[in-house]
Amino acid sequence: MLDTVSLGRTGLRVSRLGLGLAALGRPGYINLGHHTDLGPDKSRAALLGRCHAILDAAWRAGIRYFDAARSYGRAEEFLALWLDRRGYLPVVGSKWGYKYTADWAVEADLHEHKEHSLERLDEQWRLSWRLLGDRLALYQVHSLTLDSGLLENAALLERLAEIRESGVRLGASLSGPRQADTLGRVLETRVEGKRLFDTVQATWNPLEPSAGAALAAARRAGMGVIVKEALANGRLAGREDTPALAPLFAIARELETTPDAVALARVLAEPWVDVVLSGAATEAQLASNLVAADLVLSEDHRARLDAMAEKPDVYWARRGELAWN
Repeated sequence: MLDTVSLGRTGLRVSRLGLGLAALGRPGYINLGHHTDLGPDKSRAALLGRCHAILDAAWRAGIRYFDAARSYGRAEEFLALWLDRRGYLPVVGSKWGYKYTADWAVEADLHEHKEHSLERLDEQWRLSWRLLGDRLALYQVHSLTLDSGLLENAALLERLAEIRESGVRLGASLSGPRQADTLGRVLETRVEGKRLFDTVQATWNPLEPSAGAALAAARRAGMGVIVKEALANGRLAGREDTPALAPLFAIARELETTPDAVALARVLAEPWVDVVLSGAATEAQLASNLVAADLVLSEDHRARLDAMAEKPDVYWARRGELAWN
């Protein structure tokens, strides 16, 4: 079983590995190989069955944090149905701010639309609460950036504070090459003298470690830290084999394991990390990801992986080029 830790000072107990549902609630996503992972049948019924099978496997392995979002297609609905059927009580987080717009199509002009407004918060909060109810422990701003406008919107911040006062913790999920700068502003954001956000979710992996110092500072300040995209949307899962990634494959061979397990173990080695999300779309991927929990990397291994880091602008430009599939 996986170890559990406190998610910052939220009072929530979470497993070191969590399961993110970005690849399980809709037929199209930007992870490399996602189309093949889901197979030919991408109907609602097929994805519901797949999602529940992976949720069952995750629970058996000890995963106790599950992460969804309004824009992940039917992810909240699938998760709510699973919780209803099983009666389990994990820690559940979701996100607001993006609307799913692909209408169950893999190829669409627009897959999701971002809007950090009071109107969207109220709309999506009602929908999330209707599905998840008091099982929803953490509600996060989806892909908060400095240009989102949220941190300057007094009415929106006050509404978020009302939700927090109801007992739901608030989080900020970050995105883009300026994650550290955004997190600095998040730490400063207060309503009536109280810090608004309880947790941060950010991208951190051997290719994009630029937010590491800021995340460590946030953890010292009592925020819970959740790491997303630890496998760089499949680039660190063995699906991109370039000379720049040679250290990852070499270490996997040395340890007789898989590249994804090595990459996840590198993130888990950071003392400021509470939860690292698996984005598995198959049970085999989940089983491979879980190996990371018991994998010990040497200082040499960590140094070789860290040497693969890209400049943030380069990393995020590459991410922006990934095709929905």
